[in-house]
Amino acid sequence: MTQLMDHLEERLGRMLGAWSPSEGAAPGTPQVACFRGGRIAGVQAFATIGLFSTPLHHPATDKHFHLELMVCEYDSRPTGYGYFPQVLEYVAGRVVAGGTAVLRGDVIALPVPLPGGAMTALYATLPVHFDNDFASVPIENGSEVVIVWLIPITQDESAFIRARGWKAFEEALAHQDPDLLDPARPPLQL
Repeated sequence: MTQLMDHLEERLGRMLGAWSPSEGAAPGTPQVACFRGGRIAGVQAFATIGLFSTPLHHPATDKHFHLELMVCEYDSRPTGYGYFPQVLEYVAGRVVAGGTAVLRGDVIALPVPLPGGAMTALYATLPVHFDNDFASVPIENGSEVVIVWLIPITQDESAFIRARGWKAFEEALAHQDPDLLDPARPPLQL
């Protein structure tokens, strides 16, 4: 796991700490860690640590996947870490319990909207705010671990992805260039 941690800290910054899964979490639910001081100034990241140890399947392929999930936001909270540690624990618990990988283009509905009410789901994509080599890392056991960036999205954005597909959504992201590090960003004009 040293290679994975080095890989994450090289881009996301120093790991400040990690939370163990809550009591009652699905067996195998990984820890969630907080990172600050990385390559993107003023941003904190949260990532699962240990999800890779559960081989996951995706309905679109016969391959096994080893993943870690990540969320990024501006580090503007005067105190505390916010809600993303619990959000990542929820998503990771669902992934482990179902054995299904979350890959680029997938949408994960949240049980309740994020604070503010506009963001109701997470969209899985490549960690495009970082260098291309950040998207995956080979680790000590020979597995290739994929880093999946989860972006908060609105109900209308989720509906757009269902109707038009993830490629059309990513084209809209590229065209409108919203601030994906701001979970309170305005919705895309779709």
